[in-house]
Amino acid sequence: MPQPSQRILAIIPAHREAGSVGKVVSAMVDQGCDVLVVDDHSPDDTAGEARRAGAKVIRLPYTLGYGGALQTGYLYAAENGYDAVVQLDADGQHDPASAPDVLAPVLAGQADVVLGSRFIGGGGYPVPLLRRMGQRLFGGIAALITRRKITDPTTGYQGLSARVVKVYCTELFPEDYPDADMLVLLRRMGIRVLEVPVKMYPSGAQSMHSGLIRPLYYLYKMTLAILMATIRTLPREGAP
Repeated sequence: MPQPSQRILAIIPAHREAGSVGKVVSAMVDQGCDVLVVDDHSPDDTAGEARRAGAKVIRLPYTLGYGGALQTGYLYAAENGYDAVVQLDADGQHDPASAPDVLAPVLAGQADVVLGSRFIGGGGYPVPLLRRMGQRLFGGIAALITRRKITDPTTGYQGLSARVVKVYCTELFPEDYPDADMLVLLRRMGIRVLEVPVKMYPSGAQSMHSGLIRPLYYLYKMTLAILMATIRTLPREGAP
């Protein structure tokens, strides 16, 4: 994990995660990270449980959604000068024990974004058919554009350098589903992306892609987002 001179922030977006978020926070605190839980206006005790476990908590005044909660965390990390970020879910799906593997290439200067993949290393993670088809479709499209195979483009378990955190604080970062479109943008910006195997567990919570309407909307939205990612004008690095 981090050296004494390296400041690491674990960002945990959370909505209705009382009963699980405290265990995730405790595990990350034990690894020497500062922990920020962004409570996406939960009606339960998510915020209180996270605080008692040792996290700094930002409670949003209304529900922003997954992307908005993450970007709130990035803004906090950038404003407070963290050297790197590891982001993981609050429901226990992402095993905190894999955090050192996600962070190591970032801390060593080998990559700017490290994606924790549930599909490499023989994990055998079960995914509903429609969602897996979407992952393969958009992962394949992203691979064609970026010329790099990504096995798990929808993973929320990631390590980020300070450089990427600043990029994610801009309008380039989507409000809802940061996904394969971001991989295309990162490639265009010359940002180094790496995948590492991580341990994940099936979540008992309802996925943001569950049901019938949501996957169809995701298909439409992500197709459009990838198209826009290939043609949009990118800001100069360091520009406000």
